[in-house]
Amino acid sequence: MKRIPTCLLLLLCCMLTVRGQFRSSYASLTDSEAVTAMKEQVGFLASAALEGRRAGSEGEHEAAAYLSEVLASYGIDVLSGADGELFGMKQAEGDTLTSRNVIAYIPGYDPALRSRYIVIGARLDNLGRSEYSVDGERREKIFYGANGNASGLAILTQLARMLSTNSVLLKRSVIIAAFGSSLNSGAGAWYFLNRSFAGADRIDAMVNLDMLGTGSNGFYAYTASNPDLNRLLESVNGTLQPVKPETVAQEPVSSDHRIFYDREIPAVMFTTGMYPEYNSERDTPSILEYDGMERELEYLYNFSLALVNGRTPEFRKGGDTEEKRGGLDPDVVSFYDCDVRPRFFRSDNPADFLNKWVYTYLRYPESAVEEGVQGRVLVDFVINEKGKVQDVKVSRSLDPRLDAEVVRVISASPDWKPGILRGKKVKTALSLYVEFRLEKRKNR
Repeated sequence: MKRIPTCLLLLLCCMLTVRGQFRSSYASLTDSEAVTAMKEQVGFLASAALEGRRAGSEGEHEAAAYLSEVLASYGIDVLSGADGELFGMKQAEGDTLTSRNVIAYIPGYDPALRSRYIVIGARLDNLGRSEYSVDGERREKIFYGANGNASGLAILTQLARMLSTNSVLLKRSVIIAAFGSSLNSGAGAWYFLNRSFAGADRIDAMVNLDMLGTGSNGFYAYTASNPDLNRLLESVNGTLQPVKPETVAQEPVSSDHRIFYDREIPAVMFTTGMYPEYNSERDTPSILEYDGMERELEYLYNFSLALVNGRTPEFRKGGDTEEKRGGLDPDVVSFYDCDVRPRFFRSDNPADFLNKWVYTYLRYPESAVEEGVQGRVLVDFVINEKGKVQDVKVSRSLDPRLDAEVVRVISASPDWKPGILRGKKVKTALSLYVEFRLEKRKNR
């Protein structure tokens, strides 16, 4: 057998190495500029280094600084500084949680409309990390939040880039916002509207981008049944678009659009909806569908142009409103409008009420399990001046058995610390989704 010369072996190795390099990177060569940027941004925002971007954490701080740098690199005027705008929220026992908003500005050209604003926002924070023990060994899991909501943030930056590049087409001015502490009752959006932004009364509409990375599940728009926004969606959908959202009457998930709605500002939420990895450590960049995100981005750009340049949508309450629910006591204050929000076991985050009370004592009716009934129940209730829960009503039904179980558990809630407005204890209205989800059985 002839020996192959050493130089020839080296040449073959080099050829195989080069071929391997081209093969491994071939897919990325076909990515557009927007997809490449979104992959890079999601990769950073959902990295282990940011530890899940919990509100008030260093990871959230780094995410805010990163987004500020990205927007500035696109030539957009960042109003909130290099590290985002710092704000504080009073917690139980006098503690203060600090968080950050990133706010940027794209000016409009029309003298009559450039002092009016369209806000386009996305949630900045996620659940962070948690520690647990297995057989006495301490372990940690990180809630990376790739789809929730690094996907929305990445689309937000690319949408901002496109609008800034074509700012000569914008009649109104556009505010780009990444809201901190969104999971804590929309605190960042509330701070922006009520404490930070002097032009809040000149905001004509809000667009909310939350969880946009799983387009194969669908693409949805929720307007709280606002007729003007629904007509605008129909108009844009009537043109040639790469993808078109389905307008839904049921709110896919509670998010920052609610804070604007409470301020009587028309708002539309775009999302690809719930997904199996939601609020878990499996929400990593690997689950995102970037080609779908690019199609959504193009649609959102066209919709934003139509909104920025179109007639002012009126705030008209739609299906998910107090009127449809039979009316509220005029003395009842929205949870989000309290100076000090009601607290359950020292927390003013409704998610803690769900986790510590509702989901602890909720019983999934066996008959509903056998029939495979699952989904969400929207429930309204009032926390009175003494902290007692009253007027528990289902405003969006799933199944009579599940509805009754939700009413039972919430009606049995221990007392809260009541909400305070202008120094006085007040009745406070709160709406929550309670989720019933069946676990998939593994094949053995």
